[in-house]
Amino acid sequence: MTTTTPQADARRLVVTSAADGGRLDRYVQSQCADLSRSRVAVLTREGHVTLNGATAKPASLVHGGDVVEVVVPAPIPLDLVAQEIPITVVYQDAHLLVVDKPAGLTVHPGPGHPDRTLVNALLAMVPDLAGIGGTMRPGIVHRLDKDTSGLMIVAKTDAAHRSLSAQLKERHVKKTYVALVDGVVKGDVGEIDGPIARHPVHRQRMAIVEDGRDALTRYAVVGRYAAHTLVEVYPVTGRTHQIRVHFASLGYPLVGDAVYGKRSPLLERHFLHAARLGFWLAPEDAEFREFESPLPDDLRAALAPLG
Repeated sequence: MTTTTPQADARRLVVTSAADGGRLDRYVQSQCADLSRSRVAVLTREGHVTLNGATAKPASLVHGGDVVEVVVPAPIPLDLVAQEIPITVVYQDAHLLVVDKPAGLTVHPGPGHPDRTLVNALLAMVPDLAGIGGTMRPGIVHRLDKDTSGLMIVAKTDAAHRSLSAQLKERHVKKTYVALVDGVVKGDVGEIDGPIARHPVHRQRMAIVEDGRDALTRYAVVGRYAAHTLVEVYPVTGRTHQIRVHFASLGYPLVGDAVYGKRSPLLERHFLHAARLGFWLAPEDAEFREFESPLPDDLRAALAPLG
């Protein structure tokens, strides 16, 4: 197996007049798509983010012409083990893969999930994946919740990782989800616009919070039942738990979502599937391709008794 020694990632940003007067943490996050605002805050408090050569606070204000330097320390290597786990590959070339993630599979190792994740499976399929993207989450460009099934892009080269990350930041990746929600949604189309951040009390949950990160979800109704609605969802942004939080905020939680709604006798997980994914093939970005994944058996079974 080819191994890559992690190195610190140094970035130099020059503040434009358009960002004058904004918070430092928000500015850095807007320029670094791979860093969450909470991660930026931690880096700033630890002295890894400087403003004009001096340490600063996350709430420090930036002005046009200021120089912000961000150093992302090299990640602490994890003992990532290649494991043979069946994964459906929808597409593969020299630079990337599109995989169909099954429900119940965590994307990368973490507390409570040291192995048997998608990353472990990918390392068995593509041994040279280790280190791609400069993190210890090799190849991962975006994530799906453990109990969300469907399509994901995985970068096999650093060039592809940069291209795909930029496409996500610039909102050039076209995502379509299928969700079943509790209640009968009014209207055939709509959008939900509400900033999302960590819940102020329940830290394992996300919530619509006034000073959270902007989040926009569009949707179209594709089926109505006596007490449920089937929708296609087109998230414009990609915040953690965005679709689940947004629909719950309207009073239409996803069927089976025990965190933002309630458990359901119809299925053992929340009803959410990443059904279609479109993007420019990286790293040349010369061709736009779209991929599809049919509803898995458990979701089809959940729809059957509804008529």
